[in-house]
Amino acid sequence: MCGIVGIVARGAVNQDLYDALTVLQHRGQDAAGIMTIDDGMFHLRKENGLVRDVFRTRHMKRLTGNVGIGHCRYPTAGSSSSAEAQPFYVNSPFGIAFAHNGNLTNAHELQDEVFRISRRHINTTSDSELLLNIFAHALQGAASFEVQPEEIFAAVETVHQKIRGAYAVVAAIIGNGMVAFRDPHGIRPLVLGKRQTESGDEYMVASESVALDSVGFTFVRDVAPGEAVYVNEDGELFTKQCAQNPSLTPCIFEFVYFARPDSFIDGISVYASRVNMGRKLGEKIAAQWADLDIDVVIPIPETSMDVALQIANTLNKPYRQGFVKNRYIGRTFIMPGQTQRRKSVRRKLNAISSEFKDKNVLLVDDSIVRGTTSEQIIEMARESGANKVYFASAAPEIRFPNVYGIDMPSANELIAYGREIEQIADCIKADGLIFQDISDLVEAVREENQAIPAFETSVFDGSYITGDVDQAYLERIDKTRSEKAKATPVIQEELSNLEMHNMGNNA
Repeated sequence: MCGIVGIVARGAVNQDLYDALTVLQHRGQDAAGIMTIDDGMFHLRKENGLVRDVFRTRHMKRLTGNVGIGHCRYPTAGSSSSAEAQPFYVNSPFGIAFAHNGNLTNAHELQDEVFRISRRHINTTSDSELLLNIFAHALQGAASFEVQPEEIFAAVETVHQKIRGAYAVVAAIIGNGMVAFRDPHGIRPLVLGKRQTESGDEYMVASESVALDSVGFTFVRDVAPGEAVYVNEDGELFTKQCAQNPSLTPCIFEFVYFARPDSFIDGISVYASRVNMGRKLGEKIAAQWADLDIDVVIPIPETSMDVALQIANTLNKPYRQGFVKNRYIGRTFIMPGQTQRRKSVRRKLNAISSEFKDKNVLLVDDSIVRGTTSEQIIEMARESGANKVYFASAAPEIRFPNVYGIDMPSANELIAYGREIEQIADCIKADGLIFQDISDLVEAVREENQAIPAFETSVFDGSYITGDVDQAYLERIDKTRSEKAKATPVIQEELSNLEMHNMGNNA
């Protein structure tokens, strides 16, 4: 999962890009980058690390220009090399800078085509660079240096025809402006904003609406699945649907975990969707666990807090903050080995013993992936004096890998893979375990926008919307992940901030 942003303004965009990336930091903490265009030249700064650490005053001063794009990176193939930090760029045609959120499912077969037919060299293992070169090659036939909107849209149409998977993209073209587009299924989010100034209109695209809010842009609308947006250097906006059969199928994990609660995605308030999740899960708990004597409801910070509060309200039980989170500890999702991962969780969360002592506790989390951290948190609750510890997950059982931009473990590392709920409860040592039903999860999110026909839910049901994912594909990416893990040096814990918040806590 990554965060992307692009701006065409009447003045310098460096500070707005920086500020937008800081509020998108939750989407990726591995690396950050900004590319601006000024006087026909690219100005680039990118490196591993958090936004606040990558950009210093000396870097910001060099990022001049009124057109620019930014990216915060979350790796999807097990690598944290600084060479794969974005934006990427190519010199031909024109000069194109490029940032991408998502993952291509047919990257393997496209690599040979790009080299053999397009005669383009891919310098990293990132599918984002591959996507950039496919787009660049499609623009190669532009009639003049000043690219026409029709030529931009034709290039995006070619991209849609060639590639499969999840992608939200922003690009900057020297001498022309900014291009943004979204995959035909709309799996990854992309929003369009506008700011009016005395000098004229300014436009911005970003992964989430909260980024628009942070820099004073007004939300216009979500970019439609398959749609392309082009803003030239004069601030003129052009849009076109570039896919043949677009259908909105957003990733439901954006609402469970990834997106900030103050964002709106595809007409849905992320906060409201989580409140709905809590209500539905609370109703299920009330129906199935009516005989349990639950004394208190405690969230595992932070994504599950809104869910847990609504569960407590539904059950008419006290809601308490039982854990304190140390925000200065790296996340656990890609820690090299269970021992280091376990140590990190203990450093990261500390229990308030008075909230557990002699109580039957219901712990609430957004999801369970490997289960290692869930087990440790339950152990912490018992050590703090809890009589019984029940566990509720706002998401259904995660039984299948994700191939659309979430660096989730292979199937045999998922605690729910091949296990029934009672077996999972035994593994994490819970006195009781309950998961959200997938139908309730979908309805909880759809309540905020009934027009959405379906959601991407492959990690729960194994149904991959692009139709090109089979067991051979999953085995190939699992092998690639293993090979990269062996080849990649151990990353310092402080830089291992890549996992999804509580999905990482449950890693």
